[in-house]
Amino acid sequence: MKLVRYGRAGKEKPGLIDGAGKLRDLSEVVADIDGATLDPRSLSRIAKIKPESLPAVRGAPRIGPCVGHVGNFVAVGLNYADHAAESGMAVPKEPVLFTKAPSCIVGPNDDVIIPKGSTKTDWEVELAIVIGARASYVAEAQALSHVAGYCICNDVSEREFQLERSGQWVKGKSAPTFGPLGPWLVTPDEIPDVQKLGLWLDVSGERMQTGSTATMVFGVKQLVSYISHFMILEPGDVITTGTPPGVGSGKKPPRFLKPGDTMSLGVDGLGRQAQRVLAWKAAG
Repeated sequence: MKLVRYGRAGKEKPGLIDGAGKLRDLSEVVADIDGATLDPRSLSRIAKIKPESLPAVRGAPRIGPCVGHVGNFVAVGLNYADHAAESGMAVPKEPVLFTKAPSCIVGPNDDVIIPKGSTKTDWEVELAIVIGARASYVAEAQALSHVAGYCICNDVSEREFQLERSGQWVKGKSAPTFGPLGPWLVTPDEIPDVQKLGLWLDVSGERMQTGSTATMVFGVKQLVSYISHFMILEPGDVITTGTPPGVGSGKKPPRFLKPGDTMSLGVDGLGRQAQRVLAWKAAG
């Protein structure tokens, strides 16, 4: 299934994409696409519904983030060896974990705002995991049974805040709009091999990133298991799994986002995103 949330920001409705690519409304079935809906029994119930029996959504509404009410938004750093190399860092022996504030989550085609004082806002196309069943001290062999699905994440990052301002990476990862998710949450039955997915990202029409989840240092099973040994993962939590090479900070010379840029990005089987880059403006 391809599950989706659509409508005005903060007022999104649940939906799914049918076999013909049409948006269908799920409001009479579930209240939202969130932790309560992503329970395996709930997903099984939705899967039994014939999509053509659901109301078709007219027009072209805004597509929101594909999962609502995210609790933990966990991110994995340096999870592609070639990205670690372009960053001038060693390939980690264990997953490098940090968090992104859930308040940074936006829809896949919403504008990305360069934060106040930023000089080094950067892009990162990533595969994201969405948790469907509570996970605590999970073995790798059982890890995928705790996954509700997958989506695209653009792990937008401010490199000065992240790397030059001391402390934790969360400072450069959590500005408003720094977490586009979607367009869809795709259930695992539609992904034959999550470790063989191509990723790409363009900035203003120029290809910047091309990669594959086949080159991840730590795969999906390892990450879900590993993270569950340090925190409880709840349904609706998101893990974004790292980026392949081609980020702006790795260019020679470095290149960072500026107002007027556009980003387009995609992951095989998970759709694509497109964002405009805007300058920060004071409220009011």
